[in-house]
Amino acid sequence: MKLRTRLLFSLLPLGLVMALLGGAAIQLNTEMGELSDRILRDNYRSVLAAQRMKDAIERLDGAATFRALGRDDKAEQQEGPGRARFEAELRVQESNITEPGEHDETRVLRQRWTSYQAHAQRYLALPPAERSAAYFTTLEPAFLEVKAAADRVLDLNQDALVRKSEEARRAAARNVVLTAVATLLALVAGALASALLTRQALRPLARLSQAVRRLGEGDLSARAAMAGGERGGDEIAALAREFDLMAQRLEGYRRSSLGDLIAAQQASQAAIDSLPDPVIVLAVGGGVSNVNEAAVHLLRIGSGPAAGDPLAPVDPAIRALLERVRAHVLSGKGPYVPRGFEESVRLDAPDGAHWLLPRATPVQSEDSGVVGVSVVLQDVTRLMRFDELKNDLVATVAHEFRTPLTSLRMAIHLCLEGLVGPLTPKQEEMLRAGRTDCERLQAIVDDLLDLSRLQAGKADVIPSAQPARSLLLASLEPRREEALRAGVQVAVAPEPPGAPLPPVLADPERVDLVLGNFISNALKHAPQGSTVVLRAERAGVQVRFSVTDSGPGLAREHQARVFEKFFRVPGAKGGVGLGLYIAREVVRAHGGEIGVDSVPGEGATFWFTLPVA
Repeated sequence: MKLRTRLLFSLLPLGLVMALLGGAAIQLNTEMGELSDRILRDNYRSVLAAQRMKDAIERLDGAATFRALGRDDKAEQQEGPGRARFEAELRVQESNITEPGEHDETRVLRQRWTSYQAHAQRYLALPPAERSAAYFTTLEPAFLEVKAAADRVLDLNQDALVRKSEEARRAAARNVVLTAVATLLALVAGALASALLTRQALRPLARLSQAVRRLGEGDLSARAAMAGGERGGDEIAALAREFDLMAQRLEGYRRSSLGDLIAAQQASQAAIDSLPDPVIVLAVGGGVSNVNEAAVHLLRIGSGPAAGDPLAPVDPAIRALLERVRAHVLSGKGPYVPRGFEESVRLDAPDGAHWLLPRATPVQSEDSGVVGVSVVLQDVTRLMRFDELKNDLVATVAHEFRTPLTSLRMAIHLCLEGLVGPLTPKQEEMLRAGRTDCERLQAIVDDLLDLSRLQAGKADVIPSAQPARSLLLASLEPRREEALRAGVQVAVAPEPPGAPLPPVLADPERVDLVLGNFISNALKHAPQGSTVVLRAERAGVQVRFSVTDSGPGLAREHQARVFEKFFRVPGAKGGVGLGLYIAREVVRAHGGEIGVDSVPGEGATFWFTLPVA
């Protein structure tokens, strides 16, 4: 019987055991999946509903605060959506009661909500002058009761999530034990099945093993030289003959210069294979010249059926990225260096999602000609996750600041209005300074919340056809008072005669955010008595909007980074460096471009483009 046949028979029991083990593993994984689905189905919807109800009731409380301050226009913008959202999420909660005691807590929440609406109706019927006192005596306690009831529903479902997660963990531990026991049994069965054949095969393999060891130590004269009586007709003998032939050829290569070349090539390949990030060397024509092990395993280069195109199995996004950086280098622009994490590309792999950031350098020949491009795809997955954690923390802190900051602003306003008693001039001066700082802090919190919405993909842009000049005027009017305080004039440049501007595709609210940021920055830096000019001009199939001031301008080294997140020009006061970053993301969401033109000492022009409708 051939060695191959005996090996197949010896592995048959092990194969059967592994098949049974695989079936058991599939069953256990199915049970774990069903448990996870039940956790999400039973509690996750209730957690989301409770959180959204808290947000809605806080909005309604903010609207009541506005009414107490006499800002009914602001209150009406929040009351309708807040009340509808709370009712919708409460119905979701009432239809998803899955835990003991949850029905009672939900019923209490419904009662508190009904009571709050009744208090709110009576509050709205009061004269404006009586609302401030009524808010603290009746409406605020009702608001706190609704919020507390929503917190209890939230806590109940979160506790259930923790409890069920612990059950899943214990089930997973049991599965690990069962898998370990089954694996041990499979190993024992395989060892027993192959013991006899192993004893027989080790005798003729000993000589071959000794020859291989000598060859590995550099003795190229080593030969297996297996005698005919030592299983000279089976596969081991054929292997020994092939080994002797290989050793003979290696000995010949060593005597030639080709041996040195192969050694150098092997050292070079070993060097790039040791790198943990994928490395791909592309030829000028786009073909693959060389790759390392990380690229083969992660990108699956060369694993597809199309041998003529090693990149065929690669994810299309990765292929497009490789082509883009190759074109950049071959166009004579030098090495490709990414500007930030936004240039990374997501790759879904069996072990999870990976974020790859490209870097590329030209491969030059001896005559300094470019013969290829070396691309390194740096795995920045951990850095991206850290960045996401940082963004989540910033969003959470900013959201939690809103309610106490609103209360603080209202308290300072009431004090300045004299509603809690007369103030001395010094007290009034200090309170006005505090109100100014509160407004600045509110602007920072609003920027942080806008940033979190952009990063979460929730700040949707809904463009429609808008007159270009109307966008400029709409952004200018609310800021005339700010310009008056700064001693700066603001003007909209007239349209070119005989060439009216076409409408643009724009979301007015989002575009106002961009223009307002540009105007505010210009007012901060423009000298007193100067004029800030707003323009709208046709630029091909787009319209170019710009805000120009005659301030100190921007240094050239700062112009490339001014739109980055959290970047602040050295020496600048106020803000956290988010306004221009948010403006850039809004313009990009519209399909436009953004930039700055500035000469130090001669002012600056911030501009962006929007597509023609």
